[in-house]
Amino acid sequence: MSVLFISDLHLQAKRPDLTAAFAQFLIEQAPQAESLYILGDLFDAWLGDDAMDDLQQTVASQIRQLINSGTAVYFMHGNRDFLIGEDFAAQTGVQLLKDPCVITLGDQPVLLSHGDQLCTADKDYMAFRHYIRNPATIQKLLSLSVAERIAMAENIRNQSQAANQAKTDEIMDVTPAEVEKLMTEHDVKCFIHGHTHRPAIHTLTINQQPAQRIVLGDWDKKGWMLHWDESAGFSLTDFPL
Repeated sequence: MSVLFISDLHLQAKRPDLTAAFAQFLIEQAPQAESLYILGDLFDAWLGDDAMDDLQQTVASQIRQLINSGTAVYFMHGNRDFLIGEDFAAQTGVQLLKDPCVITLGDQPVLLSHGDQLCTADKDYMAFRHYIRNPATIQKLLSLSVAERIAMAENIRNQSQAANQAKTDEIMDVTPAEVEKLMTEHDVKCFIHGHTHRPAIHTLTINQQPAQRIVLGDWDKKGWMLHWDESAGFSLTDFPL
């Protein structure tokens, strides 16, 4: 059994290199795995299943081809593409996951999350997340025209980039106490997430037992993937784009 995990590709028209790298990944690495887990921010922005652009349509078709070849694909929403819905799932064949959720690898329960909900020191972001993820807000957003959604997304992106420049690294990282709390609640010794763009395998102690937190890398100057199989366990690797 072989499983792959990726996150934070931020696919967008301005970065054709990322789209090409993902297409190559789907042809070369992904078919070797039984399952592929995408833990959020596959796309840099998602304005609704009814507003897919040419790039997103192409990626959706490529994912469908992978699934048709025999690799199951699971998708968890990120902070950039939380509006991905059932229509996208039906078009591609991906299985949507709740955030957080627990899967089983071998005989080990493993907790999965995008990770942004654990950045509790970033009070401004947490307040925005609470507002933007409200079902009433989502319904209002999807009622706007596609042109209005594009303009709103651009405005939010500009404001976010300006605000983030003034934030420290600690504020934008996950809060250790929240990680411990979540892992304890779900009674797991392994936690995989993305969002922070700080790929690493951290050792920690949960319920007085050794545990690990694995952070997936973002695709920018290079790509990242986490591989698991029953004999070797976890391997976090990068590769050129």
